[in-house]
Amino acid sequence: MSQHATAHVSGHYIGGEWIDGHGSVTFESENPATGESLATFRRGTAADVDAALAAAEDAFEEWRSLSYIDRAEYLWDIYHELRDRHAELGEIVSRECGKEISEGKADVTEAWHMVEWAAGNARHPHGDVVPSEVAGKDSYMRRKPRGVVSCITPWNFPVAIPFWHMAIALVEGNTVVWKPAEQTPWCGQIIAEMFEDAGIPDGVFNMVQGYGDAGSALVDDSRVDTVLFTGSAEVGHEIADTVGGEPGKLAACEMGGKNGIIVTEDADLDIAVHSAVMSSFKTTGQRCVSAERLIVHTDVYDEFKARFVEIAEDIAVGDPLEASTFMGPAIEADHVAKIRSHNELAVEEGAEVLVDRFELEAAEIPDGHAEGHWVGPFVYEIEYDGDLRCLNEECFGPHVALLEYDGDVERALEIHNDTPYGLAGAIISEDYRQLNAFRDRADVGLAYANLPCIGAEVQLPFGGVKKSGNGYPSAREAIEAVTERTAWTMNNSTEIEMAQGLSADITTSED
Repeated sequence: MSQHATAHVSGHYIGGEWIDGHGSVTFESENPATGESLATFRRGTAADVDAALAAAEDAFEEWRSLSYIDRAEYLWDIYHELRDRHAELGEIVSRECGKEISEGKADVTEAWHMVEWAAGNARHPHGDVVPSEVAGKDSYMRRKPRGVVSCITPWNFPVAIPFWHMAIALVEGNTVVWKPAEQTPWCGQIIAEMFEDAGIPDGVFNMVQGYGDAGSALVDDSRVDTVLFTGSAEVGHEIADTVGGEPGKLAACEMGGKNGIIVTEDADLDIAVHSAVMSSFKTTGQRCVSAERLIVHTDVYDEFKARFVEIAEDIAVGDPLEASTFMGPAIEADHVAKIRSHNELAVEEGAEVLVDRFELEAAEIPDGHAEGHWVGPFVYEIEYDGDLRCLNEECFGPHVALLEYDGDVERALEIHNDTPYGLAGAIISEDYRQLNAFRDRADVGLAYANLPCIGAEVQLPFGGVKKSGNGYPSAREAIEAVTERTAWTMNNSTEIEMAQGLSADITTSED
């Protein structure tokens, strides 16, 4: 598909074919910076999901019979295409989801890193030899694919996260049905074209475009063995509840957060301010790991606040395709309204507003972009109270609370952990004891020291605790979700000897 809007209506990729599907309803991909339509897509139905699952189920046995290495060969073609088209695809990401251009390109880079990890892992040792207490036995732990994996992915990382899910699932021998986010179907279209170009066998990879009803059909169907989901906590919990009621079915869900950064009295404030700005405003705050709470020691609070506010008041909001832009637009009009409601809630609960650029000045909006979904930083300070909704509910935007604390790092950790979420967090300090206290006691799955509360290297687990997740759908931990482990024990003796001293003698009534 070209980089320009077209009258063509794109469909679904099912069983090795591009089809219009069973529905007649279409939807648009929109550039959030301009409001213009980029392309038109078919909205998937339950019947389309049914066809995709049937194709995946039919393809499974033949696909699983291939070696790891043969399965990975298909992904190496995609790896090279991602690298060769880096600049082009990075621009498409920025145009469709509004991330500034370095982030758009980084999204593509992260995708090829994940493909490289998954395909390279095919040549690494698999399974374990486990000693038996009986000398004449060999014991092994082997993995086998679970079957059909449904992948439901978000709009804010429309190329990287799909490959977190799908690259590993496919190399491990599963077949896949994928629903891209409805906000970024163009990126989904391109990824599906890559799989087609790679010649992956029919039915091994399938894509259905659409909305939440298509996603629900993918979760509910009994042919699905594992659901890999990245997105909102509300949807993730519904998926986990549904899947939890089906014996043998698994869900690995990575969800949102109300992430915090602790700045202690021993912090390097250059690092602290830099890390906080990156964590709060990169991707316009639309990362699951974005920091919405800055927990700052009273000894450094005033200086940190002054420096952070000064940058927030001047952060460059603009055309995501311009290298000088730090923050692009919000994803869509509904999300702008959501951010507004969170800002208003903070004021209602007693916030002292320090920066309010929610409604940008006309001069700040790039020429020709008046119909875009523009928001700017919103920063406030508020006295800590664990019952405040503004400190517990995820905004998913450039909405940041400053919280002053007194006392030791234990007090900071109490505030940090007092949220229903537990995805990511960071601590800024020059005291290694404080860093280690955060490492050991912060209720998070992703922890950072003297770094922004963002970043995902593909070889590391990515997921959270509490309301933020029930799995880590990335790297080695995703393998746990898409494979079954079999303990294989083989007797090399002509006699049967049992462990734990269990008698192998057979007695009869005549003995």
